[in-house]
Amino acid sequence: MSPYAVVAAVVVVGVLLFVAAMGARRLLAPRAATPAKLSTYECGVDPVGEGWAQTNVRYFVYAFLYVIFAVDAVYLFPWATVIRQADLGAASLVEMGIFVAVLLIGLAHAARRGLLRWW
Repeated sequence: MSPYAVVAAVVVVGVLLFVAAMGARRLLAPRAATPAKLSTYECGVDPVGEGWAQTNVRYFVYAFLYVIFAVDAVYLFPWATVIRQADLGAASLVEMGIFVAVLLIGLAHAARRGLLRWW
């Protein structure tokens, strides 16, 4: 079986599971729309005032750091599949070493600036 056929089969099964879950939700979930259900819910606190509020930029920095370190997994998994190949192993090891070094430099910079402290 072709690797593309396996990927296509996984995608089809994923879509079918999604459609089945949404269909089950439509059949089983209550549909009574009460005023409390239609109101905005924010951590158990009733909404007061306008929807516009200032947010601390610190949360953006945390989100940005998360994205940076989540994206590295996108590169690490394919690398793990080719590391044992004789023609790509050494070159990919050097490239991944450079990539991880850049990530560590970024992490050290964030730690030095105090961006990793939560309090």
